[in-house]
Parts: sequence; structure tokens; C-alpha cells
Amino acid sequence: MTQLPLGSAASALSPLVAQQNNILGMLVLAGVVLLMLVLLAFFALFAAYFRWWIQSVLTGAGIGFFDLLGMTFRKVKPAVIVRSKIMAVQAGLSDPELTRQAIEAHYLAGGNVPLVIRALIAANKAKTISLSFREAAAIDLAGRNVLEAVQTSVYPRVIDCPAKGDARASLDAVAKDGIQLKVRARVTVRANLQQLIGGAGEETIIARVGEGIVSSIGSAQDHKVVLQNPDMISKAVLARRLDSQTAFEIVSIDIADIDVGQNVGARLQADQAEADTRVARAKAEGRRAQAVAVEQENQAMIEESRARVVEAEAEVPKAMAEALASGAIGVVDYYKMKNLLADTDMRRAIATAGAPTGRPA
Repeated sequence: MTQLPLGSAASALSPLVAQQNNILGMLVLAGVVLLMLVLLAFFALFAAYFRWWIQSVLTGAGIGFFDLLGMTFRKVKPAVIVRSKIMAVQAGLSDPELTRQAIEAHYLAGGNVPLVIRALIAANKAKTISLSFREAAAIDLAGRNVLEAVQTSVYPRVIDCPAKGDARASLDAVAKDGIQLKVRARVTVRANLQQLIGGAGEETIIARVGEGIVSSIGSAQDHKVVLQNPDMISKAVLARRLDSQTAFEIVSIDIADIDVGQNVGARLQADQAEADTRVARAKAEGRRAQAVAVEQENQAMIEESRARVVEAEAEVPKAMAEALASGAIGVVDYYKMKNLLADTDMRRAIATAGAPTGRPA
């Protein structure tokens, strides 16, 4: 077995060692480049979220860097979540449900997160309103302005009845004595946060108050009593609990103006009298027409009787001729009868001529 010299063996291994060194250098270079890319990407992400992360750390909002990174993948704006969480922490809100996950869930559901946080802060500062994050989020998702509702609950709002811009300028009601009263009222309401979801709105309050005012005036015996005590309307309307099942609580109802209108009762009586007159005229006209018809029938019967008389008179000469022919009467008797008839006609004519005009003899 032959052995190679040491010089020839070293010369044979040198190309292999050089090739391995080149591969190792390339790997090291690739690792360095990859590490630089990773560091560059981390620096870019850190630079993008550093402002929100440092604000969260300094204010104690409890939102970490990886939480901010996860918001990007969940398509949530970190600025909205961080600012809202910082506002809640700085305001001292202690609601256990007000977590980062709950805020993100409300944002993803389409809610207005800053508006909800501002409403919670306003309710917390008022110290008389109990409002949780869950209730505020539900009100916001229901389409109502939760901040405006809280402000209305703290500072009551005045609603005009009838509403401004309505076709009618006042509520018209008629007392039992028939006098019309025109009323304008102002309703002071406070938001009822527990009934804000599913409760009726402002239009229902206006309609119910208007109905109560009209009913109260209609039950009054005299309009003067209403003019002397307008507060009786307010007390009667408030006693009906018109704010049930609505998003508001009625604080007070004030009669802003009340005027006297028309005498509706007298006008209705006049219309009724006119209608009665027309009915009486119609009935009288019917009776007159009936009397005229009866008169026409009587005249027809008179003419028929006259025709029968003429017909009977036409039979007299025939009967006289038959009597003369048969010898039942004589000529002398006939002439006596004629003289008697002529004398009767003469007396009737004289009596008729001496009678006043227009009166029968």
C-alpha cells in the first residue's frame, strides 16, 4: 500500500477547505442580512406603535405592545382604542367590564367608542346616574346618541307642545259650555336611560301630552275655571303617567299660553237649528204638495160630478117629451113649471148682483 507525501495531501485538501469557508461566509452574511431585516421590521413596528405604547404605559391604560400589534391584524385602529382607554383611566372609571377586549368588540360591532367613553365619563361626574359600559354600548348600537341621552338626564330638556314647525300653532279643545280654548304647553323631560332602548321617543310624548290636555279641558264644566286655574290641566295630565314605556321622564308640564277661541257650542246649536229648519221646510213642502194633490183630485171629482149633472139635465127634455106624449102632464102644467124656473133664476140673479165682490151670495 503506497502512501502519499504530506505536501501532496495538503495541496489536495486546500480547495475543499476554501469551498467550505466560502459557504460558511455566505451563510453568515445571509444570517446577518436576515437579522438586519428582522431588526429593521421590528424597529419600523416599534416606531409605528411607540407613541401609543408609551402613552399607555405612562397613563396605566394596560395596553401592551403586542396588543397594539394584534389590533392591526384585527383591523382595529389602535389610536381609537388607546385614546378611549386612556380617557377612561384618567377619568377614574372603575367598571370591571370596561376592558380592552370589550372596547375592541364594541368597535368591531360598529359602535362609536369615543362617544360611549365620553358618555360614561359624564355619567360618572354627575354622580346621580348609574350607567355601565354594557348599557352604554347597547344604547349606542341601538342607534341613539348615548352622550346626548346622558346630558338630557343631567340637564332636563324642554319640548314644545305642539312642536315647533307643526301645522297647528296650538292645541284646540272645547269645554262643556261650548267655548273653545287654544293652549300651548312646554314639557320638561329627563332622559330615562333604562327605557332608552325600546322606549318611545319625543313624538309620543308630544302626542300623549296633547291628548291629555284636550281631555282635561273637555271634562271641565266651564272654560272660566280653566282660565282661572291653568295648573289644573298640568296636574291632571301628570297624574296619568304619560311617560310610561317612553325614553323620557316627564319632570313638569307648564301651560305657556291659553287663549279663548270660538263659541263652538253656539255655532253647533245654530247649525242644528238651521238643519231642523230645513227639515221642517221639507216636511211642510211635502204636506203642501200632498194638499195640492188632494185639491186636484177634488177638482177632478167636481168636474166629474158636473159632467154627470149635465148628462142628467140632458135627460130632462127627453123625459118631459115622453111625459107630454103619454099625457102624464099637460101643457098648462109644463108652462107653470117653466115660469117657476124662470122666476127662480131671476131671484138668484138679483141676489147675486146685490152681494159684495168675492163673497158668495
